[in-house]
Amino acid sequence: MSKTIIVSNRLPLKLSLDGDKITATPSVGGLATGMKSVHTDGDSLWIGWSGLTDDTLTTTQKEKVAEKIRQENCAAVALTQQEVDDFYLGFSNKTLWPLFHYFLEYAKFEKDQWETYQRVNERFAKVILEHTGEDDIIWVHDYQLLLVPQLVKEQRPKSTIGFFLHIPFPSFEIFRTFPWREEVLQGMLGADLLGFHTYDYERHFLSSVKRILRREVSFNKISYDNREIKVDSFPMGIDYDKFYSSAKQHMDKSLEERSELQQRLDSHKEISGDGSKLILSIDRMDYTKGIPNRIRAFEYFLEKYPEYIEKVRLIMLAVPSRSEVSTYKKLKQETDRLVGRINGKFSTVSWTPIWYYYRSMPFDNLIDLYTSADIALITPVRDGMNLVAKEYVATRVNGDGVLILSEMAGASKEMNEALLINPNNFEEFAATIKKAIEMPLEEQQSRIKILQKRLSRYNVERWANEFMKSLKETQQTKDIFVSKKMNAAIKQEMQAAYQNANKRLLLLDYDGTLVGFKNNPKKASPDEELFTLLDQLQAEDKNDVVLISGRDKETFTEWYSHKDYGLITDHGVWFRNFKQEWQQLEKLKTDWMETIRPVIQTFVDRTPGTFIEKKKYSLAWHYRAADPELAEGRKVELKTILSNLIANNNLSILEGNKVLEIKNSSVNKGRASARLLADRDYDFIFAIGDDWTDEYTFEEMPDSAYTVKVGYVKTAAKYYVKDTVDVRDLLQVFIGKNVVS
Repeated sequence: MSKTIIVSNRLPLKLSLDGDKITATPSVGGLATGMKSVHTDGDSLWIGWSGLTDDTLTTTQKEKVAEKIRQENCAAVALTQQEVDDFYLGFSNKTLWPLFHYFLEYAKFEKDQWETYQRVNERFAKVILEHTGEDDIIWVHDYQLLLVPQLVKEQRPKSTIGFFLHIPFPSFEIFRTFPWREEVLQGMLGADLLGFHTYDYERHFLSSVKRILRREVSFNKISYDNREIKVDSFPMGIDYDKFYSSAKQHMDKSLEERSELQQRLDSHKEISGDGSKLILSIDRMDYTKGIPNRIRAFEYFLEKYPEYIEKVRLIMLAVPSRSEVSTYKKLKQETDRLVGRINGKFSTVSWTPIWYYYRSMPFDNLIDLYTSADIALITPVRDGMNLVAKEYVATRVNGDGVLILSEMAGASKEMNEALLINPNNFEEFAATIKKAIEMPLEEQQSRIKILQKRLSRYNVERWANEFMKSLKETQQTKDIFVSKKMNAAIKQEMQAAYQNANKRLLLLDYDGTLVGFKNNPKKASPDEELFTLLDQLQAEDKNDVVLISGRDKETFTEWYSHKDYGLITDHGVWFRNFKQEWQQLEKLKTDWMETIRPVIQTFVDRTPGTFIEKKKYSLAWHYRAADPELAEGRKVELKTILSNLIANNNLSILEGNKVLEIKNSSVNKGRASARLLADRDYDFIFAIGDDWTDEYTFEEMPDSAYTVKVGYVKTAAKYYVKDTVDVRDLLQVFIGKNVVS
């Protein structure tokens, strides 16, 4: 039976050490809550760091910690203090965190920390491999473990791996500045399913895959390393029932049962009167949360609308975070200074504008704050999701309250009923606070009701289940292609059939098959290794070696005039037989080029990195060197225009590998291949190619033929290989190379 493996930087446990006595208490909130149902259902294991550094534990303590962790259905990855400093506090939080949140000025690119990050990811992968089998489902979480999916996939190619990023994925313009951008993208692409909070993050990731790795992306699917990877958005929810029921119980408490904090909040409301409003702000002390910005905006509000002085109060709870990091120390100092200045500026004998708490609060006190606040002010300058906004809405058991939410938070994409603002626009900020204060109860209730309905339906458990469901579906789609990977057993079978045959036909595509693609097609001439290989194949009397290509007759004549191979050019217009005589298989008109070429030229002018290749019977628009996203848009536009121009003209648009080609509809490689099969009686046929033009060839082949596609895409071919290197290795089988299993 397969297991579910959850992998995160930290285990969902808080371990306390008292001599040799170890106690473990479950973590609450966030990922620990979200994955609780997955972890407790069936056979599962959670892998992560224990929070205790290996070099501070005795041998006895290590054994007891390991046993305690095993009892909780977990497995630990051992880290030293130096590794924690460089991997977590260093690279994860001084490089990836600021970079992914668009704070380039804070990002440090230290090679030593990158190397530690690599080593720690390798250690996580090793522990995963020690505890898993081929059939297990592995779900890796967050930015600390970006390399883990590929490290596991390399060792367990058939494993099912999901990855979820809990922070934003930055735009291409930001991500391209990262020195190790290729390695991180390749690491993430080890997963079969990649999840993000919002479509924007998903789109940014796909953009980087296209523009940095130059990989094909079709909608939300990536063809990579003989696999199809799915990318999707899964907005994370909260434990809605927990917050709603806790708030309901809280409202039913008697005066004596209420906490000291709640009594103080009640007292404030009683003294201030019905017109007073409490505005709540809860964040970690992090520069991404925009705390100084929010304080300055509140100051601007009081200056612009002085009538609300002594009638509103901002309650700020800032939870300490990474307080040992200098950037965070400066943020704390700036926040303290701003709060002090504004309180000094506006305070009266009976009123201070900001109540400021720099500490963590127990859950019950959070409920005190949520239920007492008339308005929640959640305005990060960049946030992957922000669950505080959702928690506030869940606690509004009376259906009142107003949520002011930053557009820069991932939560804003699913909480349109909140008052959404640009946190950098102080005019809008102040006007929105005023609007929230003055909002009629009926409107408050209408907005909150819709938000609560949505959040209760898509809670954190639903989030986890949706991701797991989608991840399991990737198992079913792994073998959707009819073609099989060319393995040792198939090679041996093919080699035997080849050796027993009396007359053989080898149909070999050129670009993308025998040679790799070049930005300039004229530079893709055959090399000596290829000539040697083809000569050896053609030297056998039983063999007919035919190169079949969209290349023009003149180019192939220049390259192969001194060779005896058969040549089919221009997608099947010309055939040079084995006596080196050219035969025209199709009679074609070319006057249409005068109309079409100027149209394509306008796209060349508008799209840097593209050019026209004029062949004798076709025109090709190449865009391999262009920006992938720009070229993709231009390609769609050009195809639309050309489709109208060529209607009823016996022309067709052929979409190849980074090329659009306009040619006569009656010509294709399949028709030319069929003529070869009709002329001679072959008892062994081998055909190989890489793009859609070769599909015509595969379709014309008899069932007994060995048809091979280069690349992992849907195809009529029976088998596939990875790339041109594999193609040449495969052809060696025909000249006597032993097949290695």
